[in-house]
Amino acid sequence: MDQNFTMNSRDCLQRAWINSMEMVRDFEMFSKKLDDKNVAQVFKKYAEEQGKQANELRELYNKYDNQNRSSEHHAGHPSHINHQ
Repeated sequence: MDQNFTMNSRDCLQRAWINSMEMVRDFEMFSKKLDDKNVAQVFKKYAEEQGKQANELRELYNKYDNQNRSSEHHAGHPSHINHQ
């Protein structure tokens, strides 16, 4: 990775949320397609746990995304222009 490249919290949350949702889908698929019911049950449990994590990441991501949109909106608002 480029040493000059930095990620902000929003970018990291977005990437983690997307990865987490993919894991939920994979674990659900495994739980439904496996013949071994014990292993299928483990993947079902993991899908549920990962789903909770994905939800938390989505909530945090939305919080940061809304903050960014709000600050971008206010930055262009005339009341924030410095009158000297």
